[in-house]
Amino acid sequence: MTRPVRRTRRTLQLAGAGAAALMALSACSSSSSDDSSAKPDTSGSASSKLSGTVTVFAAASLKESFTTLGKQFEQQHPGTKVTFNFGGSDSLAAGITGGAPADVFAAASPKTMALVTDKKDAVGTPATFVRNQLEIATLPGNPDKVASLKDLTKSGLKVVLCDKTVPCGAAAQKALEASDLKLTPVSYEQDVKSALTKVELKEADAAVVYKTDVKAAGDKVEGVEFPESAKAVNDYPIALLKNAQNAEAAKAFITLVRSAEGRRVLSEAGFLKP
Repeated sequence: MTRPVRRTRRTLQLAGAGAAALMALSACSSSSSDDSSAKPDTSGSASSKLSGTVTVFAAASLKESFTTLGKQFEQQHPGTKVTFNFGGSDSLAAGITGGAPADVFAAASPKTMALVTDKKDAVGTPATFVRNQLEIATLPGNPDKVASLKDLTKSGLKVVLCDKTVPCGAAAQKALEASDLKLTPVSYEQDVKSALTKVELKEADAAVVYKTDVKAAGDKVEGVEFPESAKAVNDYPIALLKNAQNAEAAKAFITLVRSAEGRRVLSEAGFLKP
């Protein structure tokens, strides 16, 4: 009677060992499967699928920083290309509402952005991503000793302003009015880069431009700050356009502009936080 009992116990022990082995194999298999699913799938992420050209219409003052961000975008998304049309925001807005192909619009003022949104040519609400402040650009060394906005009214001083329809020109007029000053420039330019170039080429003694443009010009000009500029700071809005040919890539570019990296590049260029 004792031998059958031993055989039964031995059988149970073997069965138990087999079950334990099966459970271990099952656990290993499950663990292997879980590890595989936990790893990020880099073979088909949304960002890797972006391709084609993104056409960005942007205010002239954004040229340096947006060019840098455009190159970064192309590196982050192989197969994409960012093309820019830089100019006066009012001219760019007119082009967009006139049917010019563009995916993104970055304007130097809410007023010029409104030229596009009022025509229902933008998607959603434009987002302010930076601000910019005016500064006086003079010849290197500031030979005319310009120290204030009032100094620009000196007789014989050749001063250039942006056209009043351009954001930098509208801001300059606002600063002049706040100071109760009247200034007759030798020329009105269609964008801020054109105004700055006049000084760089020594065709003008001074120009009222943005701080970012003075910084970008390096030693070609000298910057003079003036307190009235605080009363004429411009907000810069950016928007996806209704007729964007590459909407997904355009959205991704806007995301980059508004990201921490975008803010870093823009801040280094002299732009203010929104």
